[in-house]
Amino acid sequence: MERLKLFLSNFFIYGLGSIIGKIIPFILLPIIARLMPNIMYFGLNELVITFVSIGTAIAVMGMYDAAFRLFFDKEDLNFKKSIYSTALCTVACFATILTGIITICKATLAVFIFGDPQYEILVYIVGISILVGSINTILGIPTRAQNQSKLFVCMNIVTSIVSYSLAILLLLKEYYVFAIPLSSAIALFMNGVVFGYLNRGWVQWNSFSFQLLKELLKISLPLFPIFIVYWVFNSSDRIIISKFLGNNQAGIYSVGAKVASASQLIYVAFAGGWQYFSFSTMRDKCQVENNSKIYEYLGAISFNASVCFCLLSEHLFKVLFSGEYILGYKVAPLLFIGPLLLMLYQVAGNQFLVIKKTWPSIFILGGGAILNIFLNFFLVPLYGIEGAAISNVAGYTFINVLGGFVLWKMHLIIIKLRFFALSLLLLIYLILWKMMFIKNFEYAFLGAGLYIVITCFLYKWDLIKLYRLLRE
Repeated sequence: MERLKLFLSNFFIYGLGSIIGKIIPFILLPIIARLMPNIMYFGLNELVITFVSIGTAIAVMGMYDAAFRLFFDKEDLNFKKSIYSTALCTVACFATILTGIITICKATLAVFIFGDPQYEILVYIVGISILVGSINTILGIPTRAQNQSKLFVCMNIVTSIVSYSLAILLLLKEYYVFAIPLSSAIALFMNGVVFGYLNRGWVQWNSFSFQLLKELLKISLPLFPIFIVYWVFNSSDRIIISKFLGNNQAGIYSVGAKVASASQLIYVAFAGGWQYFSFSTMRDKCQVENNSKIYEYLGAISFNASVCFCLLSEHLFKVLFSGEYILGYKVAPLLFIGPLLLMLYQVAGNQFLVIKKTWPSIFILGGGAILNIFLNFFLVPLYGIEGAAISNVAGYTFINVLGGFVLWKMHLIIIKLRFFALSLLLLIYLILWKMMFIKNFEYAFLGAGLYIVITCFLYKWDLIKLYRLLRE
């Protein structure tokens, strides 16, 4: 019961901050869309985000998760400081080298990424964002490892406010090409300065340890391809859409993804407190049982949220947008589910990290990524941006099915029959939504209501326990 309270307290603290932090861009998105004279600029912005994310993954090399995991091996403060200093120094070096290469090859990259040499300024922003973002990732480790959730949440909110406020100011000045990417880079830099100052006492350059670096790399190197795979899931569809259908369609897809990112309210709330909870409880006797329950509960919450989003998608887009932007409602529901399926895999896949055997995740996630890319090349020419959304969900579903099976065989997860039933019902609902419900709100409403009722029935005893816990 105490473990459940720990998880719930982290979930709700991070959840509140996530709601505030994510609701800011959600509210401001229609304003930004109206300030941009052409949807093509959204497509360019997505390409910047795409290549910043892969560059950051390359520079960090899985070092964040490795350092966070080793933090819980010993209670010795000097040991923890040595881990932090070694990880920070390593990532800073790799990020600097990568940014230098990007700067040298700016002309070639401008044509390769954006299709025009006039966008060299965006390449500069990509390089700066990778450098700042990579170092910033490591700078926050002590704050997270000490479970200083309120501080982390406040910084998340402030960063979001600063980023979007600057973006609007730059758009009003008609800097349409780089308004959003530059404002995001500035906000990241500000975030890094704050965490760098707060955690300055943790940095001891003379405590850099090659022995610890070897330990870190032993865990992080198998994780490195995983972050590339995450990039494939999050970004490859934008590139393929841009190549096959043009930047306009990439822009529409981008708007759909931005609205669908509302699902990250659940994802970020979970991710914020999850790692601390999972590693601080990894030696419990009932660790597998507790993790399995969290997997099921988060799955049930995610599936019901997805059903509700399907119900509201078209109406939401018609209220928020006009013109071509409205077409984003066709892909938003499936893109809403994607981060939630990734969240579920991370709950299950974290068991590999707990036992310090991260290599199975490479093959599981790699298989999902290959499937995603293959389906994108096949479905995007046939079904446009809807094909990309289907490919995305298919890839995430694959990694959950395969990952769940492997962990079940290793006795690291317990999945009950009721969860399989709920998953199958979600698939049926999505098919019916596409075939019938999308144009018939009454049927969609009845279907969503029935799904929620079935969920409550399947988990009635768990809901009763939760109610009793909250009353205490």
